[in-house]
Amino acid sequence: MDTAEKIILFCFLLQGVCCRDFNITLPQKIEALNGSCVIIKCRFEIQKQYDKDLTERATGLWLKDGINVNNNLVFNSSTSSQNSFMKGNITGKLKDKDCTTVFHELRSYHSGQYYFRIEGEGELTWTYKETSVSIHVVDSSPKPTVQLYVEQKEVQDQEEVLEGRSVSLRCSAETLCSSPPPTLTWSSTPRIPLSESSRLEELISDLNFTATHRQHRVTFTCTITYQLQDETKTAQDSITLHVQYAPKISPSSSCTRTDVTVCFCEADGNPSPELEWHLSGRPVTNSSNTFISEERLSSTGLRSSITLHQSLTHTSTLQCVSRNTHGNASQLFQLPSSVAREFQFCDSSNRRTSVINLEMKNM
Repeated sequence: MDTAEKIILFCFLLQGVCCRDFNITLPQKIEALNGSCVIIKCRFEIQKQYDKDLTERATGLWLKDGINVNNNLVFNSSTSSQNSFMKGNITGKLKDKDCTTVFHELRSYHSGQYYFRIEGEGELTWTYKETSVSIHVVDSSPKPTVQLYVEQKEVQDQEEVLEGRSVSLRCSAETLCSSPPPTLTWSSTPRIPLSESSRLEELISDLNFTATHRQHRVTFTCTITYQLQDETKTAQDSITLHVQYAPKISPSSSCTRTDVTVCFCEADGNPSPELEWHLSGRPVTNSSNTFISEERLSSTGLRSSITLHQSLTHTSTLQCVSRNTHGNASQLFQLPSSVAREFQFCDSSNRRTSVINLEMKNM
């Protein structure tokens, strides 16, 4: 390429940069809630030669489902909108090429394709027929989305959360235009810290807490509410938390005695725990002197009972041991050895938690 060709190419590119044409920036599609409003973000450009005609007296028009002013005009910023097909106003300054518009009280028949037209002084008149925005009026508000974060990392709701981990449930919603603005609420205990943030097009609410076994299989529901003139509309999304935790033995575990001593132990854990009985530190199985039975209470709960022959209660200590992949727990039962003796129920640290005076029958 010689010098002359380079100069011609440079001039052509420079002309393309400096030359302005009629163009407009609009969203492709907007959803609006029936009975509410819609905000159309809009900016336009004109050819440089018409800059002098774009004054404070410029007028913005909206055409629906066509570009014929006589047949398709639905809004004119220079006249009152009360009697117009579309009620609203242009909130942007047309002189600054900002045609952002708000329409109110939308109904299903307002759905359609909308084109913008600018009319200034002098010869400035232009319909942007190449670009339009589709407005779709819906009867139901869009659902919010609930996401689970563990230690600030997003996970799927099917995954298990380990007890003690930091958990955040985030509810986010793409908000539609309404007055007053929509709100997000959680159907959970108010003791859980709540944080909220709001942007022009998105509403966010976070629940932050430390996972415990009490929240296993708890369903958290987030609801978005729109207060409209003639009704209230809501939509919601839910998530069920699955928490894994080490076994916990119920404090109601105890022993009773008539002709024989019967003790029972209840444990809860996720995954479901196993239960063992130990006499004097050694595992016990069914025998002529002991009988052990188990009952599944739930997907995470297990109850085991042991029946002891009288001869074993004089010299033995009894312990219930529960285990799963996340840890273990135990309870110690100090068995009575005489006709009137105290029975002690101790926790895994061997601290006495209750004392029961058992009156034994004479054998």
